Amino acid sequence: MKKDEFKGKLQYPFLINANVHYLENIYKKFLNNPQSIEKSWRAFFLEFVKKLDLEVPIKKNNKENFYIEENIRHIAYTIINTFRKYGHKFSNLDPLNLNKKKFFPPLNNFLKKGCFNISRIKFSIKLSKFSYNTITLKQLYSTLYKIYCNSIGYEYMHIDCENEKIWIQNYIERDFKKHIFVDKEKKNLLKNLISAETLEKYFSIKFPGSKRFSLEGSESLIPMLHEIINYVYQFNVNRIILGMAHRGRLNVLTNVLNKPIKEIFNEFSDMDITKYLKNGDVKYHMGFKERKTTACGSINLDLKFNPSHLEIVNPVVLGSARAYQDITNTNSVLALILHGDASISGQGVVQETLNMSRVNGYTVYGSLHIVINNQIGFTTSDTKDLRSSRYCTDVAKMISSPIFHVNADDPEATLFVVRLALDYKNRFKKDVFIDLVCYRRHGHNEIDDPFITQPIMYSKIENHPTLCNIYNLQLINKNVINQNYLNINIKKYKKKLDDQYLEFVQKKCIPKKNRFLKNATFSKICIKNDQHISEISLKNLAKKINVIPSNISMHDRVFKIYNERLKMADGYKHLDWGAAEILAYASLLNQGISCRLSGEDVGRGTFSHRHAVIYDQKNGSTYIPLQNIHPSQGKFYIWNSVLSEEAVLAFEYGYSVSQKNTLTIWEAQFGDFANGAQVVIDQFICSGEQKWGIKCNLIMLLPHGYEGQGPEHSSSRIERYLQLSSEKNIQICMPTTSLQMYLLLRRQALNIRKKPLIIMTPKSLLRYSLSFSSLKEFSNNTFQKVINEIDSTNLKVVKRIILCSGKIYYDLLNQKRENQQSNIAIIRIEQLYPFPENILLKILKLYVHSTDIIWCQEEPANQGAWIYIQNHLIQILPKKFSLSYVGRRASSSTATGYINIHKKQQSKLIYEALNIN
Repeated sequence: MKKDEFKGKLQYPFLINANVHYLENIYKKFLNNPQSIEKSWRAFFLEFVKKLDLEVPIKKNNKENFYIEENIRHIAYTIINTFRKYGHKFSNLDPLNLNKKKFFPPLNNFLKKGCFNISRIKFSIKLSKFSYNTITLKQLYSTLYKIYCNSIGYEYMHIDCENEKIWIQNYIERDFKKHIFVDKEKKNLLKNLISAETLEKYFSIKFPGSKRFSLEGSESLIPMLHEIINYVYQFNVNRIILGMAHRGRLNVLTNVLNKPIKEIFNEFSDMDITKYLKNGDVKYHMGFKERKTTACGSINLDLKFNPSHLEIVNPVVLGSARAYQDITNTNSVLALILHGDASISGQGVVQETLNMSRVNGYTVYGSLHIVINNQIGFTTSDTKDLRSSRYCTDVAKMISSPIFHVNADDPEATLFVVRLALDYKNRFKKDVFIDLVCYRRHGHNEIDDPFITQPIMYSKIENHPTLCNIYNLQLINKNVINQNYLNINIKKYKKKLDDQYLEFVQKKCIPKKNRFLKNATFSKICIKNDQHISEISLKNLAKKINVIPSNISMHDRVFKIYNERLKMADGYKHLDWGAAEILAYASLLNQGISCRLSGEDVGRGTFSHRHAVIYDQKNGSTYIPLQNIHPSQGKFYIWNSVLSEEAVLAFEYGYSVSQKNTLTIWEAQFGDFANGAQVVIDQFICSGEQKWGIKCNLIMLLPHGYEGQGPEHSSSRIERYLQLSSEKNIQICMPTTSLQMYLLLRRQALNIRKKPLIIMTPKSLLRYSLSFSSLKEFSNNTFQKVINEIDSTNLKVVKRIILCSGKIYYDLLNQKRENQQSNIAIIRIEQLYPFPENILLKILKLYVHSTDIIWCQEEPANQGAWIYIQNHLIQILPKKFSLSYVGRRASSSTATGYINIHKKQQSKLIYEALNIN
């Protein structure tokens, strides 16, 4: 060994001229017999020769052979671990090969000239559960390269659980041979690809220039979905709930869910279907339900309707899946979510949804996610403009989910990955992701010209063969099919399309009526089981839910609350809001109707008023009185949610549309927090029935009231919900007594006509005795949409009528009583929408000598109900009445953050409302 080799290639500080001869002597001994030198020097020279790409001679001595083999085995395990960790980065994933595939850098040296003879020295090693008794480093490298750097990139070493990692390793390193496809399966695979490709081309010919968000470039999705449907049967899954965006939706509807193609032709022709749906929606937003028969049996398929906020459907799917799981008490439902590469990494609801995926109240015990990765997002966006992470699926790592990247141009690999993902999900009850790396043959839609902004990519796509042709050629080369197989099956499928198209042209067929739900109205209040509950029955029920077992160690404040509720049950006190609400749930549960209540801190209640869940102060266990009424009662679920509004509310919406005998309630911690869920409110809750015929009876509880707590803790943004109200789509109420709250909850649960209900719930009134009601009132009352003045004795002396809603009523009432103003009447509008104009007019006719009407509200003039109320009153009020507004002036903020300013504003508006002069 020469001096410059020591100094030039490895820069160790002790390798100076004075030590060179000494080191050469030790090195010679090492080459002759590594065991003859001291241990630390032996380790140094092993590292040294590895970095210099030198060979260590193998001696015949058994000890020396063992020593060398142990070092080779150590290197082998390093190679194995490196492939498992980093193999996905060098897999052949891109069908377009836009970026030149790199060789595996960490193992380059071993292939060139390793420190041992990688092709000659044999050793034994255990790879997963499969043992190799005689293998060389080169053979090991080649085996791992085929597994980890082929058409599938396995990303799983980030998983926390060691058992899960070992299971995946065994599956892909040993058990993959079990999933080799037979010829029949390969032929079916090709047929599915033919259906997918032929349908898109047919659409392009018959409806040129129409938006369809085609599947071309990712046709392998169709056989993947068929494989899922067939494969899950072994796990006793009888229902798949599917959420997906626009891309490929029409293809999935036709080729997977068996939606009659002539109905889709109708949608392309913009046929008027308003007799079935009030407003309808574009064809690539529509959902569909089908009970599909397969070779294994029948399965229910449910594709959820989805607006252009692509990923918002994710929690809706999970909520619906959870509803079916709660109904059946089984895990017989698969939640299947299809993402886009840009949306999964770009939209925050994905993170919110994944964060809920293993939380008790929201888990569905694992979902299957497939990302249709076009590698582009929108037409004008490069990957570098879409995200900061390497993969679009990196968000999945937050819940330690495995991610399987697969080349969409290798259809057999995509089916293998489907089986792997479903086996994993079934075994570990966790989410699993498939990143289907593909391309998009057209622009963002078929009208768009992608060459304008993506010339390189689309030059490659233009010359890239379709997947049908690629796979067809593979099967011909393997003698699975003959040369005519492709053309014969294309003609068969095209004839099927032609027949349907001819029927569409000749008959202009329309959808079956039962495919859509007719728009319901509020013309009649349809109540089921609307028998009034007797006072004695309510009293017994109230006692039942407020007597806590003696073995529960209650907090002193909670003990006091339940003690007070027992006094309320006995008639010694009026029922406060918490007691009335709990009694409403108890009465429904007692009738066999289930209740699900969720929200941030909903068990105790944001304002510490509900206490539906009691925490044992000694052992931390929980006791829920509403779950212990009687054995055949309805189910009561109450879940403290994650700190999310958008995903949680979407989950509850999905739950409510699938649970037919459950009152589903979501409570915002403060009303203004619902701002974070505006997409759900706009696109699903308020418009879902008009667009899609989907009914729900979801309740939103939004705390509202001006008590000087600042902008975010005062307003529920009533004006937004009133602006969204039309065509009897929702109900908006602001009850002012505990009795009204009780009656409103029962009305919603028992109403046959399902409509969402938004309740502006109180804060300070929760402990305001004037708003409490006696138990006697609960037994024979119905919800009052309008409440007339309660202390007016002589209607003829009334000169002014004040209309209002909510807490402001009590501020006005107290000041009016203090002023002894019998010439003013205060009327509460408890239901803002649908507006109870007939009831209000009937009351107003009683005040024959009054001509002055004021709308009084706490909110600024541009907020609250004033603009909405003004429009209604102008149309219905008799001409003798003059209408004016009293309240805060218009403001860009909902409320002041200073308590002193708040008090001055409140005093001023109360004074103005009551000052007749």
